[in-house]
Amino acid sequence: MPLRLVFMGTPAFSVPTLEAIIAAGHTVAAVYSQPPRRAGRGMSATKGPVHLCAEKHGIPVLTPSTLKGADEQAEFRAHAADAAVVVAYGLLLPQAILDAPRLGCYNLHASALPRWRGAAPIHRAIMAGDTATATVVMRMELGLDTGPMCLVVPMPIGPDTTTGELHDALSLTGAAAMVKVLALLEHGRLSETPQPTEGVSYAAKIDKAEAKLDFSLSAAEVHNRVRALSPFPGAWFETGTAERRERIKVLRTQRTDGNGFPGTVQDGELTIACGTGAIRLLDVQRAGKRAQSAAEFLHGFALRPGDRV
Repeated sequence: MPLRLVFMGTPAFSVPTLEAIIAAGHTVAAVYSQPPRRAGRGMSATKGPVHLCAEKHGIPVLTPSTLKGADEQAEFRAHAADAAVVVAYGLLLPQAILDAPRLGCYNLHASALPRWRGAAPIHRAIMAGDTATATVVMRMELGLDTGPMCLVVPMPIGPDTTTGELHDALSLTGAAAMVKVLALLEHGRLSETPQPTEGVSYAAKIDKAEAKLDFSLSAAEVHNRVRALSPFPGAWFETGTAERRERIKVLRTQRTDGNGFPGTVQDGELTIACGTGAIRLLDVQRAGKRAQSAAEFLHGFALRPGDRV
């Protein structure tokens, strides 16, 4: 019979999985999500995508700031869940929470574990120039993404793939993978494989300082940095006079041949020299404006061959 579940997630990445397990006929007793954040000009409290999705389906939503307290843990146990499904929730689960569901807690992680355990696996895989990744469903343990794997779905990463594109693809394949794992769990046929002990790496959160482009790096490294940070937070460079500098966000680039002092504009197509090779800017965004092609950008911004950025 269908499982009784608690779903734990917050951002848009998690929504397809919540929708998929509802469509599969499982009962979602409660959804846990991060508390609404204050945002926008009015700094009004804004509910996350999972929170809104749960409300659409009439599912109770809980937004505790911690799960370490006895009251929070008792409330979680009261759901009498067969299992918990965790997708980019944002809080670490203490042992008492992991032990509460009858069949355990299952996490969807967007990397080929044990590579890129942690907070930003999609960004880090692209930034490192990885050519493949995966979605993994694992049974959770107390360690950071250390649990045994129940299902691994490989996915290639193209040479120009951005984090936004890979995020959306992994979100959909992950939803299908979780539904398959829950079906196996429901019928007592789920098996597990321990993670390899070799190849462990950690995907630290993206620091704001990493978004500033360093054209002294190779063209490959600059290209990977741009696509890893596209669309958010967005890699950027500054240009203009000493009195008036403007930050330009770079959303898409292309590696190309070129030489010259790093950071020098090479031609009228926004080719910029790097430490080795060059990159051509394809899509950019000025502060407060919409994203636009390099050709559109150059119609309204004077950036000429020989200029330095």
